This record gives sequence, structure tokens and C-alpha cells, in this order.
Amino acid sequence: MSTTGTHPAQPSRLAHAAKDALAAGLIGLAIFTPLVGLQTVQEPSGLVLNTRFGTVLALAAVAAAMRFVFALLMSGEKGTRLADRIGASVRGAMPSGAGGRIGSYLGYALLGFALFLPFIVSALFTSSERYLIDIAILVVTYVMLGWGLNIVVGLAGLLDLGYVAFYAVGAYSYALLSTNFDLGFWICLPLAGILAAFWGVILGFPVLRLRGDYLAIVTLAFGEIIRVVLLNWKDFTGGPDGINRIPRPTFFGIDFTRGEGGFADFFGLDYASIHRIIFLYYVILALALLTNFVTMRLRRLPIGRAWEALREDEIACRSLGINTTNTKLTAFSIGAMFGGFAGAFFATRQGFISPESFTFIESAIILAIVVLGGLGSQIGVVLAATVMIGGFEVFRQAEEYRMLIFGLLMVVIMVWRPRGLVSTRHPSVFLKERKAVSADLVAQGEGH
Repeated sequence: MSTTGTHPAQPSRLAHAAKDALAAGLIGLAIFTPLVGLQTVQEPSGLVLNTRFGTVLALAAVAAAMRFVFALLMSGEKGTRLADRIGASVRGAMPSGAGGRIGSYLGYALLGFALFLPFIVSALFTSSERYLIDIAILVVTYVMLGWGLNIVVGLAGLLDLGYVAFYAVGAYSYALLSTNFDLGFWICLPLAGILAAFWGVILGFPVLRLRGDYLAIVTLAFGEIIRVVLLNWKDFTGGPDGINRIPRPTFFGIDFTRGEGGFADFFGLDYASIHRIIFLYYVILALALLTNFVTMRLRRLPIGRAWEALREDEIACRSLGINTTNTKLTAFSIGAMFGGFAGAFFATRQGFISPESFTFIESAIILAIVVLGGLGSQIGVVLAATVMIGGFEVFRQAEEYRMLIFGLLMVVIMVWRPRGLVSTRHPSVFLKERKAVSADLVAQGEGH
């Protein structure tokens, strides 16, 4: 009976996968034809329409092949699918607690690599040293932003689509204080964080009774309000022209300038512009590590456990006597504070800011980093930021295919790992022995 019940299922599975692949290929053909197959080129005689149907067919074939493989992996009953068997074999091969130890080792390895990255780049990539360190600064900046948003979304479970507003508040706070009052970076940095936290509290009050989609809409509106104010209040913010000539940070009062009294002269080095870039890298790395340290410490405190209780079930949280008002306000304000720190660093690194740097797409990227990394996972944010922000630069040469490839990779990640790159969780409070909790043990969207 088992033989007759098994063999007929195989052809039907292949036929089902083939149908899915054909449908995916046709849909891809319809989408790629206008987007990729038709290209306008500026010629002396005017615009000329070029066709690239060979490229369209190749992309459609790739989409069909990927859909065919995915359908084969995911077809069948749960527990008999190839993907399930692979996952079960991997979990079975790991001893109890191995996942947590691997995560710790990975974290220490990444920390060590980050600390020595400028020296590694200087030794191996002399010609592109500044470019690579600039990318590293950008990646670490988004890691810090992801860790800040992870407090609101990953720990407290509050969907925030306007996180870029706090990033903007921090940047403009630093720019205005430093240019108008001639204050240094290390004085303006905590002030920018305090002002961003203040705006986090202001946002928190209107959304105390909101949840889910309504909360997302309000936070999205808040982000757009801040951007529009920055754009139109020209006398105060410079409007669309922005603010330029923002002071650079100093090394304990020593400027990174050429000549006598500069950083190179003080330490007896040959002047090189890369010194300031490396210093900026270590500044943002220190700020990111501070964000991670404070977040992990807060998670073990009563306020951190209150955030997680609020995330799991707000009604049960209220029944336990937890003040949900204060819990939400602290999550918004602390997350906003770290966003303000990152904004202040962004302003001093760029030397120029404008409202164009703080659009909704920035909030979407930061939220995507948190979700793809795994809600509540610190190491997952690092991996996701490296993949997403570094991926932007890897595919920069792909020109018009860049966003297409990037979107395809995001879809693959969310299909392959719907709960993020790191889905296991280690509870902040445990009895006798810390045990990792797999995301497979809870329903989708009910706990992390």
C-alpha cells in the first residue's frame, strides 16, 4: 500500500512545480518586458527606443527556474518536505545549547573583525582603502539605527514606520547647535540624543491607544511631518538648501588638518586624509557598541521584560499591573535617542544635510534590516545590515538591474527565512538553565 501511495505522488509534485514555474516565467515576462526590454537612449536626433528582449527572456527563465526549485523544496506535507528534512537534520546534529554558543562565537568574531577592519583594509586593499572604510562606516551606521529601532519593533512590538524622523532630529540638532553656537561634537552629541528622545515622547503620547496598522500609519505621518517641516521652515532649517559647513569632530580637541597643530603633526605622522575617515569609523563603532550594550542591559531589567510582555500580549501585560503608558513611552524615547545619536554622527560625517536625506525610504530600509535580521535579534541586525547596505554597493555596477536584484534577494530571504536570518531567541529570564526558543514553536506573528 505504501508503494502504490508513494509513486503517483512524485509525478504530480513535478507537474505542480512545472506549472508554478511556467506561471512565474510568464509573469516575469510581462513584468520585465516594459521595465527591462524597452530602454530609451538620448541620441543627437532625439530619444531612441532600444529593445533588449534577449535579456528579458533570460530574466524570465531565471524566475521560472527559481520558482521550480522552490516548489520542489516546499511541496508535500509538513515534515516530509525537503526543506523540513534538511532543517530537522541540522537541528538534530546540533547538541543542546549549540545554537547559543555559535551565536556568541559569531558575535565575538564579528566584533574582533570590526575592531581591526581599518588595519586589514590598509594591508590588503591599499588602492581602495578609503572607499571600503566609507562603506564600513555606512554599514555600522545602519547597524546602530537597526539596534535603535529594534527596541521599538523587536522588543516592544510597536511598528514604527517613521523612525527616520528621529534620525533627522538628531542630525539637524547637531548641525544647528554646532553652526549657531559654535559647540563641539562631543557636547552636541548628547544634546542631539536628548532632543530626539524628547520627540520620541511627543510621538508616544498620541499612539498610546493605537496598535497594528493604525500605529504604523501615525508613525508614518510623523516621519513625513518632520520632513515637510524641515523642507518648508527655510529660515530655521535652510529649507531644501539644507545646512552646510557643519564642523567635523576632533580627537580631544585636535583637528585633522594639514600643518602645525594637526593630528598628523601632533603624533609625528605624515599627513593623510584617511586618518579622519578611520577616526570617524571608530566613533560610529563606539556609538553602535554603546547602543548594543545599553539595549542588552535594559532587556534584562524590569523595563526590558515589560517591553517583551507588551509585545506578546498588551491585554495580559495590563492584567499583570504593568503600566503600558510608561512602557511605550520609554521604548519610543530610548529608541529615538539612539536614532538621534546616529543622526548627529551622520551630520558631522557628511558636513552637509538636507531634507532629501530623511525620506520614507530610509525608514523602510531600517525596518527591513530589523525584520530580515529577526525581530529582537541583535546579531541578526548586524547580518542584515551587512547584506542590505553592503549589497547596495556590490550591485552598484549593475545600474538599472541593481534594485531588481536587491528586491529579488529580499524576496528570497523572506521565503527562505520568513522569521529573519536569526529566528531563535534566548529569554532574558530563565529557570536553572538558559535554553534557546525556536521560532517554530510559536504561531506566525505570535511571539519572537
